[in-house]
Amino acid sequence: MRLTHLGTTSGGGGCPELYETDRGTYVVQGTRITDPAALATLRERGLPDHETAVEIPKALLRFAKG
Repeated sequence: MRLTHLGTTSGGGGCPELYETDRGTYVVQGTRITDPAALATLRERGLPDHETAVEIPKALLRFAKG
C-alpha cells in the first residue's frame, strides 16, 4: 500500500494525520479511543476485536478529497 500524506492539524508533527492510499481508501492517524462507554457503543455497532477506532478533530477532514 502506498500512502500519500494529505494533511495534519498538528502543529508539531504526529497525530492527527490523514493519508490517501493507492487503493482508493484513506488512513487516519489519531488518538486511540479508550473510553469504556464509547468502546461499548462501538462494539454494539459491530466493531470487531481485531479493529480499533481513533478520534480526530473535524478540521482534519478538510484535507479529504471529495
